Amino acid sequence: MTAIERSRTVAVVGAGTMGQGIAQVALLAGHRVLIYDINALLAADAVGFVQDRVERMAAKGRLDRAEAEDAIDRIASAAELAELAGAALVVEAVVEDVTVKRALFAALEEVVSPEALLATNTSSLSVTELAAGLAHPGRFLGLHFFNPAPLLPLVEVVSGSATDPAAADRAYATVLGWGKTPVRCADTPGFIVNRIARPFYAEAFAVYEEQGADPATIDAVLRESGGFKMGPFALTDLIGQDVNEAVTRSVWESFFRSPKFTPSLAQRRLVQSGRLGRKSGHGWYPYGPDAKAPAPHTAGPEDAPAKVTVVGDLGPAAGLLDLLEEAGIEVVDVEHGGPYIQLPGEGQLVLADGKTAIEFADVVYFDLAFDYRDATRIALSVSEDTSERTLAEAVGLFQKLGKKVSVIGDVPGMIVARTVAMLIDLTADAVARGVAGAEDIDTAMRLGVNYPAGPAEWHDRLGRDWAYDLLHHLDERCPGGRYAPSLALYKLGYAAGDEDEAADEAEAADADDEAGETE
Repeated sequence: MTAIERSRTVAVVGAGTMGQGIAQVALLAGHRVLIYDINALLAADAVGFVQDRVERMAAKGRLDRAEAEDAIDRIASAAELAELAGAALVVEAVVEDVTVKRALFAALEEVVSPEALLATNTSSLSVTELAAGLAHPGRFLGLHFFNPAPLLPLVEVVSGSATDPAAADRAYATVLGWGKTPVRCADTPGFIVNRIARPFYAEAFAVYEEQGADPATIDAVLRESGGFKMGPFALTDLIGQDVNEAVTRSVWESFFRSPKFTPSLAQRRLVQSGRLGRKSGHGWYPYGPDAKAPAPHTAGPEDAPAKVTVVGDLGPAAGLLDLLEEAGIEVVDVEHGGPYIQLPGEGQLVLADGKTAIEFADVVYFDLAFDYRDATRIALSVSEDTSERTLAEAVGLFQKLGKKVSVIGDVPGMIVARTVAMLIDLTADAVARGVAGAEDIDTAMRLGVNYPAGPAEWHDRLGRDWAYDLLHHLDERCPGGRYAPSLALYKLGYAAGDEDEAADEAEAADADDEAGETE
């Protein structure tokens, strides 16, 4: 792969925040940069803004003074589109309107050479559709930077149906040379990040709509147990409820209203009421000088049981065994049956599996944690049939492990578990459909939205059939297709089952051989 030479000009069309950021990235990578906007004054202002940022970087010692002065001299505005004729790459960052963008690229084709790459920074429109009608659609692709472009490392390199692989390779190498982390993906609604991330918001909103927990508690559980940097309610308030819902609705419509991407009615009502988040002073949470942040539900202190029985393999929660012993709680292991933790009062503590507590006599479900040792909060789910003693023992047990405890309603799959399972399912489906490779998806989700692990990595950690089983149970309890496991996820679990069976057969054969040698 050959990157665009540093001696070549990079042009940016659109003088807004994203255009300025992309221009700054290309400029500091060593290119001459031209900024064009239909409003020439905005283009000139954008050049000034970028130059000021470069100057500030030099003043803070983050950039060599000579390099800064050289960069300041290499950026200029273009008064006419024709001035971009010598550009080797033109990146568009104008309004998200198909008609406007297509007209712009048609005009650019009349100006730049046939070898020049044309790229759109769109986050929601089809790259294939934008390329329709171009004389040279093979050199057209998407370069989706994340805001703020100078700081965030991820760039989605999107190939449309007509994109030449050589053009995608050249763009990938160029972005890599700029110090960014590019990931490849096909032209699909939402590309990687905005497609795969939908359940992070949707499942939290669904738990809220099902009266499972309030926003502050759901956010706290996803942060303090799931390992996510920010909860979905606080995050959408930061993004803007109107912006987040528009992306969700766009993906949903693009997938022909698939139940996998159904928007939230609660969020729709929030947008309709004008509560758009931080920018309006109120969203899920209130903002302003006198606003008080709501506190998550946290259970009061309870006594921990002195002894528990662990029945079967706890799977993703196996790390609790060491924590229990370190906390001084006596643990009796029973190999067969389960999996669950038997409490002294005969109640059971069960890892979220997509079922509900009401289905069992005296059960407390506990949620998935990214790392039970590092988690500072655990969610518990109970039904009206759960005894007070069992709940108290469950709360006390996790408090003894140093965790805060949030008791939520009897919601199948709870909070973290159902969110992670859905992320895994969408990832498996995207990989199977050729949207992107598992490694690129994991990279995109870690860097683009700061997840603690990529969904494919999480899938490997949790076990190949964990997500499938949980979603299968959820689908039985919440029919309609939203939670139906994808064929791709089914195949992954099936393949893993074959591998496990082969391993068991090999182990049995080895045991027979050893027995024969002994005899």
